[in-house]
Amino acid sequence: MKQYEPDRLTPAELAAVRRSFRKSRSAMTRRSVLRASAGGALAVGGLGALSGCGIPAAGKTQGGVSADDHSATEKEIDFSNWPEYIDTDDSGKHRPTLDAFTKRTGIKVKYTEDINDNDEFFGKIQPQLAAGQAAGRDLIVLTDWLAARMIRLGYVQKLDTSNLPHAYANLSDQFRSPDWDPGRAYSYVWQGISTVIAYNKKALEGVEVKSISDLLDNPKLKGRVGFLTEMRDSVGMTMLDMGKDPAKFTTDDYDAVIARLQKAVDKGQIRRFTGNDYTSDLTKGDFAACVAWGGDIVQLQSDNPDVGYVIPEAGYMTSTDNLLIPNKARHKTNAERLIDYYYEPEPAAELAAYVNYVSPVGDVKPYLAKIDKSAASNPLILPDKAMAAKSHAFRSLSSKEETAYQQKFAKLTGA
Repeated sequence: MKQYEPDRLTPAELAAVRRSFRKSRSAMTRRSVLRASAGGALAVGGLGALSGCGIPAAGKTQGGVSADDHSATEKEIDFSNWPEYIDTDDSGKHRPTLDAFTKRTGIKVKYTEDINDNDEFFGKIQPQLAAGQAAGRDLIVLTDWLAARMIRLGYVQKLDTSNLPHAYANLSDQFRSPDWDPGRAYSYVWQGISTVIAYNKKALEGVEVKSISDLLDNPKLKGRVGFLTEMRDSVGMTMLDMGKDPAKFTTDDYDAVIARLQKAVDKGQIRRFTGNDYTSDLTKGDFAACVAWGGDIVQLQSDNPDVGYVIPEAGYMTSTDNLLIPNKARHKTNAERLIDYYYEPEPAAELAAYVNYVSPVGDVKPYLAKIDKSAASNPLILPDKAMAAKSHAFRSLSSKEETAYQQKFAKLTGA
């Protein structure tokens, strides 16, 4: 790791160093627990358990339930988010963009880092929401697949577009209309996640890697390839390589992908399926190449010049973490003002420089360049049009599909 030298590192590198001091790269990170919740808990019956708790079946949207909005008289917001997912100063005690929002609006933000797992957090708030009660939060951040379920179940409120002029105008086209929330009626993106192929140049020993086929079929990489425990990323990337569209696939298409990955497992091509701990394998060279998340690669490259990445010609997977307002939120208008604030280019740039994930704000580049030129030119943080055109999202699944597909993937990975 680089020595901590504040006067020599870029803001993005400083953020990476601060995060690494508080939480080592091999530790369980926000991304790893997030992805583990999507690929692990559901695979062992999480969805089946949910369906037995009186939760309406997916696809039966009931519509959000509002409450008396106290925003005009109570200048506050209860905001729940994941750890290490907002800009923080060197002391770790202040969040500059939130402080600036409060100074401008007078609205105090109670910011709580209490989302460590999608399923776990859903379990916290589901009983209240199912009973038609407030969940004690005005704004939450959930990954797209759970955001989709929350919308289908009628647990979140429709947004008032009159309070979201910047969000409406500045949202990148790449994220504008997912199939689970057309036109972003109920959600806006907090940050995007790109799934790419990462490699360790030294470990490759001259082998060229350009595609998922290279990972699965090149015998020179046998036993030195990693895939992710997140089903949508590993299956989606392989599906693209096979010429299938992750937004439109059939069960037969899915089964063909599982069969292809199983073949690679059986012959020892794939070393293992991992969560965020692939970063350790990659930097050490145990993985010559692997499926990886772009935000991690930005941070790893600041420490290890041998780490690189490839955007396959077939395309790459994109997912999102999303801002939603739960039913009966007490400060809905205040929450909408905060959503809109993060779609102004200046605070969006500060956030992107710190977290290193894909900014959903289309006009943020010149503002980010003022903070960190290298971040502004990094397509893993700000995809250019050519890269964005290669992005693909995994289609939303019915409850039945989710259960069946996760079970098949769990069998493949040995979960």
